[in-house]
Amino acid sequence: MRRESRAVHPAGPGAATDETDAHMIPQMIHSPILPVPGLGSVVPSPLVVPRPAATVLLVRDHPHPPSGRAPLQVFLQRRVAGMAFASGMTVFPGGGVDAGDRFEAASWAGPSPEWWSERLGCDTELAGALVNAAVRETFEECGVLLAGPSLPPELDRHRADLVARRSNLGQVLGGNGLVLRSDLLRAWARWITPPPSPKRYDTYFFVALLPEGQEADAHTTEAVEASWWFPAEALEQWWSGDVQLMPPTIRTLQEIAEHPDSASVLAATADRDLAPIIPQVRREGGRPVAVLPGDPDIEIALPGGGA
Repeated sequence: MRRESRAVHPAGPGAATDETDAHMIPQMIHSPILPVPGLGSVVPSPLVVPRPAATVLLVRDHPHPPSGRAPLQVFLQRRVAGMAFASGMTVFPGGGVDAGDRFEAASWAGPSPEWWSERLGCDTELAGALVNAAVRETFEECGVLLAGPSLPPELDRHRADLVARRSNLGQVLGGNGLVLRSDLLRAWARWITPPPSPKRYDTYFFVALLPEGQEADAHTTEAVEASWWFPAEALEQWWSGDVQLMPPTIRTLQEIAEHPDSASVLAATADRDLAPIIPQVRREGGRPVAVLPGDPDIEIALPGGGA
């Protein structure tokens, strides 16, 4: 039997303590109806074609984790309230593919777009654009550049030019003798926003280890705060109502919380199934909920109860 959800904050089993084992996290969010805002209106509307997007789980290991915590941390940002999509949500860095996200052989090192096409299950052009978007969004949103061989000075200026669309990533890399390091990315999952949402994304989730000598920051207009989180800690804060998470973020945090460190997460990417996950939307007790395919015990209440 499913327990009823709370009315305002995301629900889940009681907040875990610092001593909570990572393997308990999947059980912690596996039965109640979970009200998680951010998926948009559920009022019937013409079908919106999902826009390709890339999200990056930037991970690192805390050198001295608190008692009861594994070293693994992931970088999360709380989005600005009032944004068209995921307003106020705490999310991983990422965003939609844009016109400047294209493969440029002279500025690329690592697995080719052809390799990524096979891994991601999409055409070669889109695969190159997704990897490019993953690197670009990570640089724009948290200042981490997955490129080499060595980073030049004035990175902040190049980042600002990229954000303002005065240049694209290929121009920034080529102008500084850099190459995009596609070998620093690993594929994790693929989520597609359910059809009722007026803004839909076909989002490929990647994992990247924070490069040595670089620091992630919160210097972006798209977020009001950003920091490193232990995965279990983020789930605890979500359950207590202190942060708001969307279904893909909840599930992804649940999955990586099973790993003790970044090396374990990166190793797990080799066996990840990238079949698209599309929550199904139905009405439950007069309100719309999203149901994760293949897991009917997880129901996520959607905002906006319109007919």
